[in-house]
Parts: sequence; structure tokens; C-alpha cells
Amino acid sequence: MKAPKVSLEQWRSLQAVIDYGGFAQAAEQLHRSQSSVSYAVKRLQDLLGIKLLHIDGRKAMLTEAGVVLLQRARQLLADASAIEQQASHLQQGWEAEVCLAVEAAYPTQLLTKALKQFEPMSRDSRIRLQEVVLSGAEALLLQGQADLVISPFVPSGFMGDELLRVEFIAVAAADHPLQQLKRQLNLSDLNRETHVVVSDSGQRNMDSGWLNDASRWVVSSVDSAHKLICSGLGYGWLPRAAIEAELASRRLLPLPLSEGQTRSEMLYLIYADTAQAGPATRQLAQILKQVSQS
Repeated sequence: MKAPKVSLEQWRSLQAVIDYGGFAQAAEQLHRSQSSVSYAVKRLQDLLGIKLLHIDGRKAMLTEAGVVLLQRARQLLADASAIEQQASHLQQGWEAEVCLAVEAAYPTQLLTKALKQFEPMSRDSRIRLQEVVLSGAEALLLQGQADLVISPFVPSGFMGDELLRVEFIAVAAADHPLQQLKRQLNLSDLNRETHVVVSDSGQRNMDSGWLNDASRWVVSSVDSAHKLICSGLGYGWLPRAAIEAELASRRLLPLPLSEGQTRSEMLYLIYADTAQAGPATRQLAQILKQVSQS
């Protein structure tokens, strides 16, 4: 890679001359002599072999080429500043990346709200987000592949805080055969229809459904189950928070079961290692708690 001929300081001098209205004002803002600022800009033009400024009266103005190049230089200077700031944050102990594994049943609107609150205070810490089902978060914890998880299980050797209770409701599309029976349903009725269940993304090989039925379609995500059930291809238990719009529009209807129409599941917030958790991980955990409790 060819080394650049000009320095960031030379670009910064040109930017200051334009932003502050002249060489004297730029020198004052940069805490340098006017002659050093003038020399930096002249040297910049000499090295590039192109005129960037012209004098209009007493004011330095950009040429057409200067407008184009300074626009690029502004981004270059901003990137350099961001790199230095991130290095400072890392030096203070802020993690470069936080790995967050979230149970698919955790409401998307709450996760989005938490991440929006975290972003402006993240100090450039990245988020690596993984959606998991049932024991999937537990598996990532045990494999050391997550810093923070939201899971319905607290594995042995870990501590978890109760975060949110999620309600699941048995539903089918309004035109599904089960809805046409117009009566209370029982287990025999359900076993004659296709049951859509979400497979476990972990090692326990659990399903999110309750029934040991022969006619089941297994999908890998809550979103896929949602789409299949909405299309009328089966029934299943879905998180109420994920289907509020469909329930309100009556695109999906609760199944009139004699028992088991709803169930609930507590989700826990778990650190991979509380003692070793960095400030970004702790900040994100605190926001998730606040958002979930609200």
C-alpha cells in the first residue's frame, strides 16, 4: 500500500481555515501560529499538485477541487478521531464486542428499545446478536460463546435474574378447520390437525409445543411458525406479544381449548461470568432489566 503524501494535520489546517473564516482565526482555534497554518496549507497544495484555495477579497475560498477534496478529508479526520476515541474506551476497559444471545420468545419491541438506548452510550462497543430457541442460549453459555443471554433455563453453575414472563397462547388462522368446529376443543381434535412447533436450537432437543402428536411440522424460528400458522397450515402456541396485531385484526384466533389454552414461561438474564463482565456488558444488562420491567 502506497503511503499518503499528506498528513492529517495538513488536512486539519485546511478544514480550520474554511470553518473559522481565515488563517488567523484557524491559528487561534488550533493554538498555532498563523505562519504555521499557512505553511501547512501551502505544503498540502504543493504535495497534491492542485490548487485548493483562492483569495476573494480578504477571505480564503475553496476551489472546485478544494470543495471535493475537503469533503473527503472531513470524513477522514472524523474516522481518525473515532479510532482514537475507541482506543481510549478500550484502554478504560470497554469491550470491543458484546455477544448477546436472546431467546426468540423475548419480545422484539423490547429488544429493539433496549438496543436503541444502549447505542448512544456504547462507546463503540459492537453488539453480536444471536437469536436462540429454548436451550440454545444455555449451549452458547456453556461453550463460552456469549457474554450475556436471555434464556428460559439457568444452567448449572450459573446465576440468573428473572427478567420477564412471556405468555404463549394457542392460536390458528380464522379459517382453520379447528376454528370451524364452533365448540370447545380437546386433545383428540388437536391430534387430527398439523401442529407447528419450534425446534430447540441447543443440545436438549426440546420442542416448544406440548403435544406428542404424529402430525407436526418443525420449524427453526418463532417467525417461521408465525407465518405458517397465519397462512392456515397449522396451529400452535405463539408468544402473545408477537401476535397482538393478528389477534386484534382477527387474522389469528385463540383456540377454544378445554385446557392448556395459554402457558407462560419465565425468561432469565444470565451473565457468562459476572466477575469478568465488562462495563459495556453490564450497561446493556441494566438497560434490558429496565426495559423489561417497564
